[in-house]
Amino acid sequence: MFSEISVSADANLSAVMILFSSSTPGNMNDTHGKSNISTIVELFQLITYTPTFTLGLLFNVMALSFLFFKVKKLSESTVYMIALIFLDTLLLFTLPFKIISYHLQDHWNLGSVFCSTLESLYFVNMYGSILISLCICVDRYIAIQHPFTAPILRSTKKAAMVCAVICLGTSAGTVCTFQLHGKGQNISSCFHNFSKSTWENAGLLSALETIFFGSMAAMTFCTAQTIRCLRKHRKTGNPQTHITRAEKIVVTNLVVFLVCFTPYHVAYLAYFLVKNNIIHTSFQQVLRDIIQITLCWANLNCCLDGVCYYFVLKESLEDPLQNSEKTAMRKP
Repeated sequence: MFSEISVSADANLSAVMILFSSSTPGNMNDTHGKSNISTIVELFQLITYTPTFTLGLLFNVMALSFLFFKVKKLSESTVYMIALIFLDTLLLFTLPFKIISYHLQDHWNLGSVFCSTLESLYFVNMYGSILISLCICVDRYIAIQHPFTAPILRSTKKAAMVCAVICLGTSAGTVCTFQLHGKGQNISSCFHNFSKSTWENAGLLSALETIFFGSMAAMTFCTAQTIRCLRKHRKTGNPQTHITRAEKIVVTNLVVFLVCFTPYHVAYLAYFLVKNNIIHTSFQQVLRDIIQITLCWANLNCCLDGVCYYFVLKESLEDPLQNSEKTAMRKP
């Protein structure tokens, strides 16, 4: 009798252990150990993406209309702005499908190829936007800090070539994004539940983190040097309003960059370390929710870039800043 009870108890315990191990969130292989999107993440995404999508599209359309109908001559800044609008618009196109995917959980029914295409547009254009933001900052730094070499280094054609190189370079990243769920896998959950090989890919982590933290370091340096130079020349009697506008462009660009992208890349690094057992923690599901939330937060840049558009367009329409920069920078 006792032996039968013992065998039955062992069988029940084994069944419970198997059930627990199969349902534990955040397994190394997200594709096989399903871990659904939490309600909090889904709600946060809906609240965040609704204004991001509508305002982002509105700002992009308004900026393009100003460029085509108001701005008579393109500058380097407006060329970079056009590239940023293009990348932001492509990313905005994916947001409704990301909302649908999170709602469907593990029942994505729009096809594996379409999912991989959406993920490529999403991630590739996000890092394209990071690099274009870097270009805006560096371009402004060269124009103000090195005015005598600026005519050699800066031109609208060179800016267009840089944008083309960035778009082509980031497009090469689709080689990775088409394998986020593993080779030959039938995708049942889009934008999440990536394969084990994706989370073990140290090369992918290194590339993405290097792009972000390298851009952040360069932008911080260029912004600090630009503001220092502008404030130094402000003391010589230059028009304060013109220089303040230049400061607003570089500071706004940096603040939007840091506020939007820093939380995600810190969370991504922490989650990678946890997934590969480099850091041991019992909060893996919490980290998984955090990385999803910070990823949604990062997409706010599509909306906040509109602030940068405002200052760049205002400069292009009024166009006194470039003249003031040229006269100011020639003074010792």
